[in-house]
Amino acid sequence: QVQLVESGGGLVQPGGSLRLSCVASGITFSIFAMGWYRQAPGKQREWVAGISTGGITNYENSVKGRFTISRDNAKNTVYLQMNSLKPEDTAVYYCNGANVWGQGTQVTVSS
Repeated sequence: QVQLVESGGGLVQPGGSLRLSCVASGITFSIFAMGWYRQAPGKQREWVAGISTGGITNYENSVKGRFTISRDNAKNTVYLQMNSLKPEDTAVYYCNGANVWGQGTQVTVSS
């Protein structure tokens, strides 16, 4: 059974940092590109960042320079390091790979 499990969300003040993790099971993780998405209240889910099997990364414009996606194939894990967080980054964050979604982890940026 393919499963993606996110963790690392929480409440953080503006300007703070969080690192999200997504652990995959049931797949050969290294052969899949992975991505992070987010969905804010009342809005559609949007793509945030992606990483290829070879480690090439891409970012949505609003997070460039603040977020970093990375992967550790030995641990079947993809990460999203989020720095300089803003209130508009508040959302449920999901990872995706192999056409599978995780359950999401809530990130709230508020003072």
